Amino acid sequence: MPDDFEAPLLALQKRIEELAAFPGDPVKEQEARRLRQELSEKRRSIYAGLTPWQKTQVARHPNRPYTLDYVGALFTDFTELHGDRRFGDDPALVTGFARYKDRAVAVVGHQKGRDTKQKIYRNFGMPKPEGYRKALRIMQLAAKFGRPIISFVDTPGAYPGLDAEERGQAEAIAYNLREMARLPTPIIVNVTGEGGSGGALAVAVGDRVNMLEHSIYSVITPEGCAAILWRDANRKVDAAEALKITAPDLLELGLIDEIIPEPAGGAHNDPARASAILDAALERALAALISVPADDRLAARYDKFRRMGRENQAFIDTAVPEADEAEPRQDRGA
Repeated sequence: MPDDFEAPLLALQKRIEELAAFPGDPVKEQEARRLRQELSEKRRSIYAGLTPWQKTQVARHPNRPYTLDYVGALFTDFTELHGDRRFGDDPALVTGFARYKDRAVAVVGHQKGRDTKQKIYRNFGMPKPEGYRKALRIMQLAAKFGRPIISFVDTPGAYPGLDAEERGQAEAIAYNLREMARLPTPIIVNVTGEGGSGGALAVAVGDRVNMLEHSIYSVITPEGCAAILWRDANRKVDAAEALKITAPDLLELGLIDEIIPEPAGGAHNDPARASAILDAALERALAALISVPADDRLAARYDKFRRMGRENQAFIDTAVPEADEAEPRQDRGA
């Protein structure tokens, strides 16, 4: 990033920075004020009409807040816990206990990385089996002591490497799905960037599933879908449209519960404001969930995920276009 749609914003920002080099000049200060107003209006206009592919680009923005950014902004007394007690630790998934509004909670979330060293250390936010087993260990510990679980989802997907497959990647994800479905403590899930397939879902079975306005949640990346459906990864824009990966699409399909607005220009443009908006949504959701008896909450959670795939089936059937007629029948579908 940035993608082409941000080019006008960058040009205005550069001009404002150039004018800032002349402090005390009333003419230039007035021009800078005018440009800042123009930048604010243009940013709001552009981000109000983003296409699904453009939202994918925003969800992947390198300056977007990650789990540890939200932990620092929203929680106190955070103590990170490591290891799955079977193989090792996985830095791609951050887990631990903290306090939220003076209430003890467990925090689980994907962590990518800012610079090259951190990206490699965090494996670009793609967990291995030990990451999912660590997350489940912490969530089960939270359930034992009656602590709500707050999950932050931001991953391209589970790591597909040979070592991960050897250690049971699919089993670890499937086991998490089953166990999260019956944990008796409240679970609030927040998709803050990319929600990539089972790699995201393994920590995203909850009573409330929220999505930030410019995040995405999908069974496959647009590039991967285009490569399978049309054998052409360059048709990622078409795939992003067909997959219905944006928050409004998923809310209409009943796959999420709430869209959390982002500041003008996305969460990366104003992380402090984005955290404050998310904070209000978390507080509201937690207050509603803790007042519900555990048995009722579990039944509602179970029903919520069992309904997925049955509701709006006609809409789903028409969402993905046919592959090219020249392709063999067995190569169709994503």
